[in-house]
Amino acid sequence: MSVSSLLLPVFVEVGLTFVLFFWMASLRTKALSSGAVKPDDISLRQQRWPTRATQVANCFHNQLELPMLLYVVVALILITSTNSFIFVLLAWVFVLARLAHAYVHTGYNDVYHRAVCLGVGAIALAVMWAIFAIGILVSGT
Repeated sequence: MSVSSLLLPVFVEVGLTFVLFFWMASLRTKALSSGAVKPDDISLRQQRWPTRATQVANCFHNQLELPMLLYVVVALILITSTNSFIFVLLAWVFVLARLAHAYVHTGYNDVYHRAVCLGVGAIALAVMWAIFAIGILVSGT
């Protein structure tokens, strides 16, 4: 498998993270500009943002948690030249689950649907890590 085939889902995940960041920044800027939130209300990370801004911010912060494990395993796969179809497939399953999670989180925000999306992605990523780790340990690389 090509390097780009494994990096494409990573690029999509990074794109999602930036979209959420700029969306969050826009909502927060509007809240400050309109006077709905005062700088002193949030200067120490107090939870005083409007609900929508908080919802998008929480989704953005989710992109800085579990996806880090995707970035690390992809880097290790590329460094060790162990890329294969299964890694590409699992990376896409993870990223598609993250996209679905973000859609639910910033949309109708059903906690159970979010949990399913999170679970599917986490399982795909855990399997990806297990295959990589076992392959490295067995090969002695």
